[in-house]
Amino acid sequence: MNEIELETELKSRSKAPRVTLEHIESVIVAEQYYVFPNSTLTVCALTLRNGFIVTGESASASADNFDKEIGRRIARDNAKNKIWMLEGYLLRDQLSKTT
Repeated sequence: MNEIELETELKSRSKAPRVTLEHIESVIVAEQYYVFPNSTLTVCALTLRNGFIVTGESASASADNFDKEIGRRIARDNAKNKIWMLEGYLLRDQLSKTT
């Protein structure tokens, strides 16, 4: 199941406040990538709306398997996963103040 299919299923099950894929993407205002020289290590830095930066990384065990675009995609997904936790915390904090 991909992200969009999961999002659709979650929407159909509950109307409770939650962090959505659209929200996660909306808080990202910039992204930068860096591949360390002579390596397969790719780092993605995502800048969020408030200026905070989250990073994600990827690396191939073998240089023969390294693909720049796949490395960028995996590094971005790893950085984006950190945003879910941060935004989930913020939502929970907001909800705790209304109960």
